[in-house]
Amino acid sequence: MIEPVNLTGLTVNELVEFVVELGEPAYRGRQLFSALQHRRLRSFDEMTDLPKALRERLKETAAASTLTVTSRYLSADGTRRFLMKTHDNLPVETVFIPEERRDTICFSSQSGCPLQCTFCLTAQLGLLRSLTPGEIVEQVIIALNDAYGVGEKSPRGTNLVGMGAGEPFLNFESLLKAVRLMAHPQGLFIVPHRVTVSTAGVVPRIRELAAIPDRPNLAISLAAPTDELRNELMPINKKWPLEELLAACKEFEQTLKAGERFTFEYVMLDGVNDSDEQARQLANLLNRHDLHAKVNLIPHNPADPLPYQPSPATRVDMFKSILESKGVHAFVRKPRGRDIFAACGQLAAMTPTVVLSAS
Repeated sequence: MIEPVNLTGLTVNELVEFVVELGEPAYRGRQLFSALQHRRLRSFDEMTDLPKALRERLKETAAASTLTVTSRYLSADGTRRFLMKTHDNLPVETVFIPEERRDTICFSSQSGCPLQCTFCLTAQLGLLRSLTPGEIVEQVIIALNDAYGVGEKSPRGTNLVGMGAGEPFLNFESLLKAVRLMAHPQGLFIVPHRVTVSTAGVVPRIRELAAIPDRPNLAISLAAPTDELRNELMPINKKWPLEELLAACKEFEQTLKAGERFTFEYVMLDGVNDSDEQARQLANLLNRHDLHAKVNLIPHNPADPLPYQPSPATRVDMFKSILESKGVHAFVRKPRGRDIFAACGQLAAMTPTVVLSAS
């Protein structure tokens, strides 16, 4: 059986080509793009500006949406986690984080993850498969529609972070296509400088991103100041060790334009990577490579069967003070959605006790 074409993953030009092949005028492709990306419609029946005959033909060969929301979870802090299924029954998770000045949507790039970072619950799933551009865009559409209604704008603007399940740089082409689709002025119009993508350190893709002019912001997950510890916590380090990774980061930093953000993420594990000496090692490592990016300190989000606990607040504060005493700008990220397994490193299709009804 031929899988229907997911039209949410197509550009304006690709949609024009698609409808022309059906014998329709080109402007129908532009109407489709507006319906899918700007009005955020998820079924052809809702697209009443299209002729009924065309809508029926589209149902035979294409899909306006492919993800199904199976559960929605609501945190005490207002964070929402969406557990979805792909057309082939694989889990996809997306998190909506409301904030005073903006909303943030954390999307996934893969179902599961192949990297086996020992502090991340998603690693327990392994890699199921990479997501298509349409599946990435759909996550954002679903979260926005759930929060504000179909086609309604967020009153605070929207930021996106590619920090959900998966390693985005192992799904690089689909990721970039999704970012371009979401940036289109006649679509969602979430421009790249409002998107941040996190990588565990896929060095060739960091260098490739450096050469792309209209790109998302970059965050690098470090978690350790030495190769010995990072090999243990993040096995990807055995392929691209710290010296090689930070050399690529310096090359990237040299290409930054005004308004772009470049950060390091450091998950803080009690008694593992949070000592005073490790803070000094981290500062010295970044200073030796002449890197000026901010360091986000992220207290670990615990969950069974992970063997770690978060560093105490006093330890996090001391770690931060040591970094800043050595000229490294550091910030402590406040956890959101821990109670519904929506926080950083917790996405593994878990079922908490607080549930919003499935759509």
